Amino acid sequence: MNYLDELAEQCRISGCDLKTDRLLSAYTTFKIGGECPAVVEINSAETAAHIAEWLKERGIKFAVLGRGSNIIASDNGFDGVILHFGSDFSEITVNGCTITAQAGASLSAVCRAAQENGLTGMENLYGIPGTVGGGLYMNAGAYGTEMKDVVSSAGYLDPAGKSGTMMLPEMKLSYRHSAFSENNCIVTSVTFSLKKGDKDEIKSAMTECLGKRTSKQPLEYPSAGSTFKRPEGSYASLLIEQCGLKGYTVGGAQVSEKHSGFVINIGGASAEDVLKLCGDVKKVVREKTGYVLELEPIILE
Repeated sequence: MNYLDELAEQCRISGCDLKTDRLLSAYTTFKIGGECPAVVEINSAETAAHIAEWLKERGIKFAVLGRGSNIIASDNGFDGVILHFGSDFSEITVNGCTITAQAGASLSAVCRAAQENGLTGMENLYGIPGTVGGGLYMNAGAYGTEMKDVVSSAGYLDPAGKSGTMMLPEMKLSYRHSAFSENNCIVTSVTFSLKKGDKDEIKSAMTECLGKRTSKQPLEYPSAGSTFKRPEGSYASLLIEQCGLKGYTVGGAQVSEKHSGFVINIGGASAEDVLKLCGDVKKVVREKTGYVLELEPIILE
């Protein structure tokens, strides 16, 4: 019996779905990525702990994916198991001014839940395409609000598979960084502390935020969101535009003509195309401006 047969039995015990021979392009917003032998649809923190421990005991490589919105997946795929934190692990509960969401819940769904319950503080995060787990992992933010401004605690699994709760001060949240990106812990839930507000005003602010995104960002094309981190003292999009790289294309990858901070998939782009383009952009920007750009998306290989 190979490990996939054994894994299928473990998934049956946990009541979760196992999908085999999947393309990672179906699990990333860039619509890029080769084959993966197995994807486990996580349905609880207990299932995540059990499956992760089972894989570790057997030395089988695994990675966690939510909506894949900050990922560049290799054309060669991933030779291991993906623990997918998706719709089966996306419950959202509201208690007074507190919202707790399982890691697979989308940030936008939590924003909508906040609005429906008259809770303010998350309006500027509306439209960010990731999950709450991924959002906390990278301290996602937009228009002056970051996860660190609204999060109070998070449930997690440590590398040994033990569950715990981490409070905000321990998370080391800074620009596109958290303790979770250092300690190999897996976020399983996120708790938000918000304030009471007017439902109509909150909805209006969310609509305005989404309007900004739609008008300024190339949402009509697959991408991993903002491609480069903001360098200290400037903006990646400004530097790229100043270097005449707006519209620069390699294969199916292109520096967006709408917003030069985005590398987009204009059709059939490969990870190789994207990484070659990003390398070219970094080289030119450094030569012409002295700034060193750093990739924001994580490379999954």
